Amino acid sequence: MNLSAAELKDFLEAKHDAYNRPDFIPLDPVSIPHRFSLKEDIEIAGFFAATFAWGRRDLIIRAANQVCARMGESPFDFVMQAGDAHLQELEGFVYRTFQGIDAQGLVRTLRNAYTVHNGLEQVLAPRPGESNTMAAILRFRALALATPGFQGRTQKHIADPSAGSSAKRLNMYLRWMVRRDNRGVDFGLWTKAQPAQLICPLDVHTGTSARKLGMLSRKQDDWRSAVELTDVLRSFDPEDPVKYDFSLFGLGISEGF
Repeated sequence: MNLSAAELKDFLEAKHDAYNRPDFIPLDPVSIPHRFSLKEDIEIAGFFAATFAWGRRDLIIRAANQVCARMGESPFDFVMQAGDAHLQELEGFVYRTFQGIDAQGLVRTLRNAYTVHNGLEQVLAPRPGESNTMAAILRFRALALATPGFQGRTQKHIADPSAGSSAKRLNMYLRWMVRRDNRGVDFGLWTKAQPAQLICPLDVHTGTSARKLGMLSRKQDDWRSAVELTDVLRSFDPEDPVKYDFSLFGLGISEGF
């Protein structure tokens, strides 16, 4: 498509209005944290749903539901109280390359965040003065690697943007936790970070849509591309650039753009 900047903004705004609405929820992994009301349950259920977010959405949702069931449908209680015997409830879980031992390591990491660092938000949310999400993601990754019982094999499930990863899954999770509007999809639970700090989750759908619209020149779906795309989106809405993730993803997944 060959659109002027003004036409492109109007197009993205229209698609945002079409897709950022409650009927987006049931078929998306964000439906998993929407099952819960306690802030910490939302954080933990959302974290696992985002961690599984590669592949078909129905299979992602099924896997996240299975993990929540193994945690007794009380993710925060499980994270805070599960001893070795309880952690065995996660053994045998498999989603693609993610296994029960990885789930156990992430439970220990989350417990570390809540007990030592006063909550997941304190570790994973961007802090004042941080221009984007890289420092926050690296902070969480360092916490995981330093957590007793965290296995080296599990680090592949925590993105490393300093090595070029687009960190799509964690950026999506941060969108859920940080973005604040009245549309009912994103939660806006983390008030210390600002939507302007977020980086657009970059996957095959958003990347393809962005390139067809002339918003992304790089061919790789890596961190540099995610930043490049977000910079363009920021020119349309400096305070909330990642709201257009709904537009780009919706164009790809629902319209085959």
